[in-house]
Amino acid sequence: MGKREKVNQQKGFTLIELMIVVVIIGILSALAIPRFMQSTVKSKQTEAKQLLKQIYSMQRAYRQEYDTYVCNGLTASSGAPNAFGTIGVQIQPGARYSYAMVAAVNAFTCTATANLDDDATNDVWTIDQTGALVNTTNDVDS
Repeated sequence: MGKREKVNQQKGFTLIELMIVVVIIGILSALAIPRFMQSTVKSKQTEAKQLLKQIYSMQRAYRQEYDTYVCNGLTASSGAPNAFGTIGVQIQPGARYSYAMVAAVNAFTCTATANLDDDATNDVWTIDQTGALVNTTNDVDS
């Protein structure tokens, strides 16, 4: 038998293979991060929806008792948590939204406003005496 030649077998990845992997990771990140941000903002909107529904229920109960809606011109937030105390609604300390009430004898509208993702657009929700909950400006779409 003759002398065997040694075959140079280096193990590892080439620069091209590594660059392709980096590009693929970059593309996947570019697709995933906006979706993640959108889902976190949507979860933050739950605060406004739940509290506005509570305000609606409490305003209706108050009107049943006293024949009028209340808290006209008041704004409740984490800085003023007891502004809607007349109807038994308290804002939690970590609340993101500010809640403004316009009320009369036969109608009310409560508006929740917050900037959820630090852009120029505020997220705005409203509810009225009919219970219609509407997202008038959606910060998720901006």
